[in-house]
Amino acid sequence: MKKLDDAGVLVARILMPILFIVAGWGKISGYAGTQQYMEAMGVPGFLLPLIILLELGGGLAILFGFLTRTTAIITAVFTILTALLFHSDFSQGPNSIMYMKNFSIAGGYLLLAIFGPGAYSIDRVLKKNW
Repeated sequence: MKKLDDAGVLVARILMPILFIVAGWGKISGYAGTQQYMEAMGVPGFLLPLIILLELGGGLAILFGFLTRTTAIITAVFTILTALLFHSDFSQGPNSIMYMKNFSIAGGYLLLAIFGPGAYSIDRVLKKNW
């Protein structure tokens, strides 16, 4: 059963960060527009490089199982903050769905932080976070 559990965690680690990796890459290619949008929402534009690092770098870290627990906690907090800052105006279109989606994603990352990256991870090879 343990092998099946580890395979399941690997599949989850492959699926979970796709959104973040794509979003981080998109912020690089649309840097100026993203920075303007952030500032219009009251978030300082100088934070954009950190957000890109978290989304793209953190997404890749989760994908490969590197610093998994720490990255998962940071990503969960970031995702909740994003829901509160960018999706809490329910009078605008699909914000209520986006809000709930973010909380669901955060829940998944918290489970990953609690249970760890599984056997098929860099963390396991380095004997970190186990």
